[in-house]
Amino acid sequence: MITAITLHTGCFFTGMNIASRFSVLLGSLAIALSACSANNPNTTPATGSPQTGGGGSGGTIAIGIGVAQTSNVALLGQEQVAGAKIAEKYFNDKGGINGTPIKLMFQDTGGDEAGAINAFQTLINRDRVVGIVGPTLSQQAFSADPIANNAEVPVVGPSNTAKGIPAIGEFISRVSAPVSVVAPNSVKAALKINPGIRKVAIFFAQNDAFSKSETEIFQQIVKDQKLEIVTVQKFQTTDTDFQTQATTALNLKPDLVIISGLAADGGNLVRQLRELGYKGLIIGGNGLNTSNLFPVCKALCDGVLIAQAYSPEHPGAINKVFREAYMSQYKKEPPQFTAQAFTGVQVFVDALRVLDRKQKVTQIPLPQLRVELNKQLLAGKYDTPLGEISFTPEGEIVQKEFYVAQIKMDPDGNNGKFVFLK
Repeated sequence: MITAITLHTGCFFTGMNIASRFSVLLGSLAIALSACSANNPNTTPATGSPQTGGGGSGGTIAIGIGVAQTSNVALLGQEQVAGAKIAEKYFNDKGGINGTPIKLMFQDTGGDEAGAINAFQTLINRDRVVGIVGPTLSQQAFSADPIANNAEVPVVGPSNTAKGIPAIGEFISRVSAPVSVVAPNSVKAALKINPGIRKVAIFFAQNDAFSKSETEIFQQIVKDQKLEIVTVQKFQTTDTDFQTQATTALNLKPDLVIISGLAADGGNLVRQLRELGYKGLIIGGNGLNTSNLFPVCKALCDGVLIAQAYSPEHPGAINKVFREAYMSQYKKEPPQFTAQAFTGVQVFVDALRVLDRKQKVTQIPLPQLRVELNKQLLAGKYDTPLGEISFTPEGEIVQKEFYVAQIKMDPDGNNGKFVFLK
């Protein structure tokens, strides 16, 4: 924690002209003032007046949503925004926190670590949220989550499935099952469809922490199934041309291709593999688990297998309400990222309701409320669109049901759907 900054006029300024020294001085003072504001959770940056209990204003309780609304990651983040907004309306229609409405505070993380850090800092220090649902990518979580953990602000990861996320700290949990639990299902499904699979080509985005984590899991699963990895090809999430990697892999005649990336890059890779003549099965990782993939590879998306932590057909009562609300607004089945964002908001709401029955949360000082909320969140059991879930003491989700879906595109390639395999 920064409590003060001392300016020295010795060797640090050597060789600087007067203008440069003055610029450094102003910058240092700005950092000091910012640090003082950021580390005093009992004042608002604008007025310095005591903040209201519960972290909100105007008689509301503020919950932060820090996900990607811009960049190529927005293909996933937009689905999370939709889930969070459906949750906000649903729970407020149900009375909010025992009569006190929730207010979601949205901050755009963009697609990189700096964007996630800025969004989390704003949610914590300016918006004064009780907790945060976010960020979209595991790569971002490894940078932004420690900031929240150090500030003792609970974070629920809606789509952070890389290894080591809950281990970031005691205030970090997730409602997104780790890839090590989900990924094996898609490989088993591929072998069920084609028992003759022997050779496997692996592709992964080397600049994305989740994709790097996921591909390690996939590669181990392939080895465990006694299959041969004929090549491992790397790319960047910002790439659009995959001709070199695709051609190299296809020359080795794989029976199965596995891709760990995001929607835009992964969709382009699927398209180019098919255009080069690949006819075999393709498994997409969790980053391709979105209908926003369809406009990228269109008809050539058909047949891609993706393991799922959510099914619209789950029979739970709250999933029925969630599914109907989503379909009414978007005219299609809700995707996994939307369901997980809804669930992230839900676990905060349910935990806040329990605390509020003991003492009105609007009367609890925000730093204390954040700590108590985190404890209650980890102790609870929740009936969600994902099914019944709970958390380990370390913040890892405990979830029982998982699925595999195969993309089925309409003949014109403009629309498609995830068909869940039995």
